[in-house]
Amino acid sequence: MKVITIKDMIRKDVPIYYRKLYTGLAIFEMAKGNEEYRIDFSIEYKPTGQKEINITFIDKIDYPLVPVQKELKKYIDEMDSSGALPD
Repeated sequence: MKVITIKDMIRKDVPIYYRKLYTGLAIFEMAKGNEEYRIDFSIEYKPTGQKEINITFIDKIDYPLVPVQKELKKYIDEMDSSGALPD
């Protein structure tokens, strides 16, 4: 299982400056082919400088949730660090 991309990503307006909310379509490469799942995710910046990434799957996922979330959090963190997330 591998995250290919997150497409149709939109940032939602939130009045809290240290929290960003997004919605999008996550595309995964699975053993039986590529699969797409709608997701919501948030990135919250703690006072200590740490990031907390939370993911909610809108669609029912046909794969163990923990490894999917782990890979997706890693991918989102890399996108955020490189400035690839929409403003």
